[in-house]
Amino acid sequence: MRVLICPDKFAGTLPAPGVAAALAEGWRAVAPDDDLVQRPLSDGGPGFVEVLARALPGRRVPVRTVDPLGRPVPGELLLVGATAYVESAQACGLHLLSAAERDPNLTTSYGLGLLLAAAVEAGAAEVVVGLGGSAVNDGGAGMLAALGASPVDAAGYALPYGGAALTAAAGLAGAPQLRRVSLVAATDVDNPLTGLYGASSVYGPQKGASRADVLRLDAALEHFAAVLEQAFGTTGLAARPGAGAAGGVGAALLALGGRTVSGIALVMNLIGLDAELDAADLVVTGEGAFDHQSLRGKVCAGIAGGARDRGLPCVIVAGRVETGHREAANAGVSELHSLVAHFGDERTALAEPDRGLREVGTRLARQWSR
Repeated sequence: MRVLICPDKFAGTLPAPGVAAALAEGWRAVAPDDDLVQRPLSDGGPGFVEVLARALPGRRVPVRTVDPLGRPVPGELLLVGATAYVESAQACGLHLLSAAERDPNLTTSYGLGLLLAAAVEAGAAEVVVGLGGSAVNDGGAGMLAALGASPVDAAGYALPYGGAALTAAAGLAGAPQLRRVSLVAATDVDNPLTGLYGASSVYGPQKGASRADVLRLDAALEHFAAVLEQAFGTTGLAARPGAGAAGGVGAALLALGGRTVSGIALVMNLIGLDAELDAADLVVTGEGAFDHQSLRGKVCAGIAGGARDRGLPCVIVAGRVETGHREAANAGVSELHSLVAHFGDERTALAEPDRGLREVGTRLARQWSR
C-alpha cells in the first residue's frame, strides 16, 4: 500500500517534518512493507522555507534578523535560481513570543523587511513571501521601514513600532529599496485588511489584543491604508483579498505591486505533490487545530480537495478537532482523528504529541493497511 503522509506543523509542539515522521514510525510498527511517502507541507506560515528547501535544488542563505520585539533572531532565505523564498514567521512569528509578550499594539514586522532586503542583496528578481502565524498587526509598517520607507507623523518624525502608532501616520519618508524585484505573497487567508473579517478583528485576539485593542488597531489600519494608497498610487487597498494576511503585511506587499497566491497551492506545485497524489492509495494529512478556518485555504483543505478529485480516502490527524464531521466530509475528508480524543485530555496531547502521533499512526495502519 502506498500512503502519502503530508501534514502541516502542529503549531507550538512539532514542525511538519516531525509530525510526518511520527505518523510514519507508528505505521511501520504494524505494516513495515507499506510504501510510506513523507511530504511535510506549509501554507506559507512557519516551516515554509524548510518545506521548500527539502524539495527544491536551492541555496539556503542565513540572515540576521529580529523578532516582533526587535530582539536578534536567526533567519534564512532559500534562493532557487532568480527566486528567493522568505518566511514571515521567522521574524514575525507568534511562536517567538511568550504569552505575556504578545501585544499587537507594539509588535513590528521590521524583521521581515530585513529578510526581504537580504533577498534583494542576494540578487533575486522575484521574492515569494510566506505569510502566516504572525504576532504583528502593523500593516507592514515595520517591514517598509527596514526597506527604507519609514512611516512618519505630520512633523516628519519616524513612528514608533507597532500597530497602535499607525493612527499618527502622515506619510512615508523615503522609498522602498527593492530594485524592481517582483513580490508574491503566499498566504492561507483571503481576509481584507479592515472590518469584521479584517486582520484586527479575526486574528488580533490570538495575538494578545483586547476588545478595545481590536477597535483601536482596526481604525489604525484603516488610516494607514489611506497613507499607503497615497504613497503608492493605488486604491481600494483595505478591501482587497489577502490584504489582512500577517496583520496587514499583505496590504503593504500589495501596495508595493505584489500579488497574492494560495500558499498551499504554491507549495503543492513546487514540490510535485500532484504526482504523489496520483500514485497514492491513501492520504494522511493534519495540523495542530482542525477548525472552521482549516477548510479555507489551509493545508488540510488543499490536500482533501486533491484527494477528493482523485477518489482517494483522506484521513486528517489533528491535535484537536473543532469542526463537524459532516462539514469535513463535504470537503473530501474521510476520517478525523484528534490527539486530544486519543489521550482524553488536552494537557497530555500538548505534552506528548510524538507519542500520540505514533500511536494514531499504528491505529491507522491496522485499519487501512491491506
